[in-house]
Amino acid sequence: MYIQIGFDIELAITSPMAMVYLLHVHPSRRADLVTPEIAMLEPNFGVDEYLDAFGNLCGRVNVPAGVGQLRLHGRAVVRDLGLPDAVNLGAWQHDPTYLPTEVLQFLLPSRYCEVDSALLPFAWNQFGHTPLGWARVQAICDFVHKHIRFDYMAARATRTAVEGWREGVGVCRDYTHLAVTLCRCMNIPARYCTGYLGDIGIPPVPYPMDFSAWFEVYLGDRWHTFDARHNTPRIGRVVMARGRDAGDVPITMCFGQNTLQKFDVTTYEVDAQGNVV
Repeated sequence: MYIQIGFDIELAITSPMAMVYLLHVHPSRRADLVTPEIAMLEPNFGVDEYLDAFGNLCGRVNVPAGVGQLRLHGRAVVRDLGLPDAVNLGAWQHDPTYLPTEVLQFLLPSRYCEVDSALLPFAWNQFGHTPLGWARVQAICDFVHKHIRFDYMAARATRTAVEGWREGVGVCRDYTHLAVTLCRCMNIPARYCTGYLGDIGIPPVPYPMDFSAWFEVYLGDRWHTFDARHNTPRIGRVVMARGRDAGDVPITMCFGQNTLQKFDVTTYEVDAQGNVV
């Protein structure tokens, strides 16, 4: 299948500033681009692109004085297998002493995922009796899916996993932070993902389109996708960035005063000619 993706973001700027953004398709999906990924900056000051420590493709913009408004917009068509997230019930959980060294960082506490908190004893009391591996991660997703009530109006950019657990409300990033933290508490490496996820294969949902958050865990010999917000395999994920938590993968990070004026995200299935399916 083919998926049209895109974004249109406008910021009001009141002073010179630097900005970093992670709005590109992740390098692991670059080979799936059917059309060139068009990313435009208006006014165009030029962009320095680089790979961060997690392998994400980032852009840096230096906005000079006198710019009242900055617009970032882009689009692309991505080829996708059109299959739901893979399920591997037999994927095994490693003892931490046998984990590859490169995944150990995804066991540690991070800005929004406080492993060294009240969640550690809670996790062992809640999930210590569950089977190791896939079943344990699914038990964590089941808990988080039921425990947090989805509410766009309750979104808060500073909410941590512990706060989401205590407040019981949030958006997809809050589901993801709590699930990631509980997995790490149980010695399962887990990393935060952000990207596109449209209403492909499901009835349209009554919410504005947005970027989505989900997570991956390391079981067996590779990373596996889980989604505590939807808690069911979904079709058409297009990953943009991965990190320890949302702090590592900001859509935009502005080092100066600004106000968000527009934020539109699109992702939908199209045919080979680009017509909406």
